[in-house]
Amino acid sequence: MPSQPAAQAESPGLTRRALDGLYALGGQLAALCVLIIFVLMISASVGRWLECRVSWVSDVVAWLCAAAAFLGMAYSFRNGDFVRVTLVLGAVPAKTRRWLEVISLCVAAVAIGYLGFWAARFTYESWEFNDIAGNMVAIPIWIPQMSFVIGALVFAIAVIDECVCVLRGGKPSYVARVEERHARGDFSEEL
Repeated sequence: MPSQPAAQAESPGLTRRALDGLYALGGQLAALCVLIIFVLMISASVGRWLECRVSWVSDVVAWLCAAAAFLGMAYSFRNGDFVRVTLVLGAVPAKTRRWLEVISLCVAAVAIGYLGFWAARFTYESWEFNDIAGNMVAIPIWIPQMSFVIGALVFAIAVIDECVCVLRGGKPSYVARVEERHARGDFSEEL
């Protein structure tokens, strides 16, 4: 029996590491999409110079832009890189601020959950009807749409994670990360 409480004590740490790993993976996949966009755009420029057919690049770049945006949302949110209006939060007492954070996070969770539900439904219908992209690259359209669904799901998890943290009396990670940057003298996100 002595090992059971130790396992329970490690469980939150494991959960925290798994969630942080999930958010970091989303950020890494978003960065990979941006890198691929860079490579494709350079290749397309060289291809045009060599008079090769590169019109398909625009389709792939558009899908990768959407994937980069959605896959990176949770990571950006948790690191305080989203635009937040904090004028009211800065002017109210700490207890009121905590409840305003909870209310905001609950509203965000519902909105993102709603977005994710409809994105998943729309993507499922694309798969069910075998919709094919009508542009230069003819692939099943549900494939690029999955980045939207996955990104919305991970973002919803991140918002719920933050809400639980604030309900438990903790400081939201997006606030803590901004305070850490400010403590180092980094005010670059406020430019």
